[in-house]
Amino acid sequence: MLGASDKEQNEALLRESSQYHDIIQQDFLDTYKNLTLKTMMGLKWVATYCGDANFVMKTDSDVFVNTEYLIQRLLKPLMPPSQYYFTGYLIRNGQPHRNRESKWYMPKEVYSIERYPDFCSGTGYVLSGTLAAKIVKASLKVKYIYLEDIYVALCLEQEGINMVPPPKNYLFNLYKVPFSPCTYSRLITSHGINPDEQITYWETLQSNKNVCSK
Repeated sequence: MLGASDKEQNEALLRESSQYHDIIQQDFLDTYKNLTLKTMMGLKWVATYCGDANFVMKTDSDVFVNTEYLIQRLLKPLMPPSQYYFTGYLIRNGQPHRNRESKWYMPKEVYSIERYPDFCSGTGYVLSGTLAAKIVKASLKVKYIYLEDIYVALCLEQEGINMVPPPKNYLFNLYKVPFSPCTYSRLITSHGINPDEQITYWETLQSNKNVCSK
């Protein structure tokens, strides 16, 4: 999921899209402050083209996702899926950053309450496919804020839908988990992973499937 960038990069994206059909792009600047636009673009795409999917996962490009463990540990036990399921790294009683120097600065005139609703970190969360349309619908009533994970939580709150804690706290991780095949075979996400590491970690996991007991 991408916004617009400079001409050279956009031409490269068009070439990749033509070859792999893996790009969803909309006409807004691809910046941190526009992450909410990007996320809502993705959810609208899901609601339009694959609203009958059992589950959808939104994750950042620097997050390692163990898709096999995600399916086996988290999703298969939920089948048939709940109509309104949403989980990830759950943060409760989060407070807005009022320091102007903070990356996550939130002015009082934009969000005056001193507590955020419960929210799942935007690094990676999983939701029922049917929820995408509900979030998009709620966004028509919810005031825009640039912190996409908070905004999605506000949309869910608008619809009266509660987030669900993951079965185990270690499944979703905000930070980079030191790599070992056995550790990574039992988690869903690890944050702060560069592209070369993504490939190395995945290949190592595939070649060590029988080493670590399930």
